[in-house]
Amino acid sequence: MTFWKIGIVVLVLAVGAAAVPWPGDAAPGDDAYIEGYAAALLEREFKLTTPSLRVQHGVITVSAADLVGVDRARVVAALERIRGVARVEVVEPGARPSVGASPTAPEPARPAEPRPLRILRQLESGLLPGGQLFNPLIADPRWPHFAASQQYYLNDPQLKNVGAVSFGETFTVYRDHIGSGWWEIGVQAGVFSIFDLDAPSKDLINTDFLVAAVAGYRYQDLSALFRVFHQSSHLGDEFLLRSRVPNRVNLSYEAVDLRLSYDFGEVLRVYGGGGYLFDQDPSNLRPGFTQAGAELRSPWPDPAAGWRPVAAVDIQNREQNDWHADFSLRAGVQFEGLLVTRNFRLLLEYFRGHSPNGQFYRHKIDYIGLGAHVHF
Repeated sequence: MTFWKIGIVVLVLAVGAAAVPWPGDAAPGDDAYIEGYAAALLEREFKLTTPSLRVQHGVITVSAADLVGVDRARVVAALERIRGVARVEVVEPGARPSVGASPTAPEPARPAEPRPLRILRQLESGLLPGGQLFNPLIADPRWPHFAASQQYYLNDPQLKNVGAVSFGETFTVYRDHIGSGWWEIGVQAGVFSIFDLDAPSKDLINTDFLVAAVAGYRYQDLSALFRVFHQSSHLGDEFLLRSRVPNRVNLSYEAVDLRLSYDFGEVLRVYGGGGYLFDQDPSNLRPGFTQAGAELRSPWPDPAAGWRPVAAVDIQNREQNDWHADFSLRAGVQFEGLLVTRNFRLLLEYFRGHSPNGQFYRHKIDYIGLGAHVHF
C-alpha cells in the first residue's frame, strides 16, 4: 500500500472518529444536547462552571453572575456557533429570562431546579470521560495522534521527498477530583511511519510503535502527565532489500517521563520535563532526555470564526546525542468545533536535529514539510 493510500485511510479514520458522537450525545437542535454541549464548551474554552445555564426551544440563557471575569461578547459568540441555537440571552441580576417567550405567548413558569448536565459530567469524571487533562503537544514529532504530512529533506544523501503518517491517541480510562484539582489514568498508543516518495513503490522506510500507561493531573492552568512506555522501531522490507543495511539496530526500550505544563490564559502555553530509559536495546544507549517547548494560539479572530492561527516549538535533548538540541517548529491554522474537544490543524513544519525515526537516531536531518493533524 502506497504512502498516499495509507495517508488517506488515516485521515478518513480520524475525521470519521471525530464525527462519531460520544456517549450521551444527542442530535443537534435538541435542547438537552445543546445544554450539555454549551456547558462543556464553557468549561473547556473559558474555564467556567455555569449552574444557571438553560436551553429552551434552542434559546440559551445564562446568568451574568456566571460570566464574571470573562469577555461576555466572546462567550456569546462561541455559544451562538453551536448548531441549533436560536439566540443567546445573558440575564442580568434580578431580571427574568425570556426563554420560550413570544409576543403573544404567556409568561413562562419559573425554571425548575438545575438538573445534572449529563454530557458535562461525562467529559469531566468517571469511566471513559473523554478529553484529557494534559493537552496534546502540537510540535512534538512523537505525540500520538492522526496525521499525514509530506516532508522535504534538505541535506540527506538518501532521502528527499518523504511521506510521514501517524495514528494513535491518548484515551482517559478514569477521572476524578483530588482536592481542588483533577486526576486521571489512561492509555496512550501510536504508530509512526515514513515512506520514500521518490521510490517507484513509495518504499516504507521505518515504523515506530509506542504504547504507554499514563497518569494526568490538572489544577486550574497547571497540568502534568506521567508516562511509563515502550517504544520499538522496525525497518521496512523494501528499504532493507535496496539498502542492504550492514549495521541494523534493533532499537527498543522502556522509559518513564514526566511533563509539566502551564497555560497563560488561552494564548500561551509553556511546558517542560524529562525522562529516563531502561531495558534498552542496544544496551549502551544512554538513558537521559529532556523536553521543553511553547505554544501560541492567536486570540484573533474571535471564536465565532471557527479558526485561529497557531505556532509551536518543541526542543528535546538526549544524553545519547551529548545533549545537543533537536528543534521542531510548527505553525499554521487550527480549525475548531468538530466537537467540543476535537481540533483539525493544517501546519507548516521544520525540524533540525537528530532523527526522531527510531532506527536512524544517530543521523542528523533537516526537513521542511506540510501536514494535516487531528487531535481529540
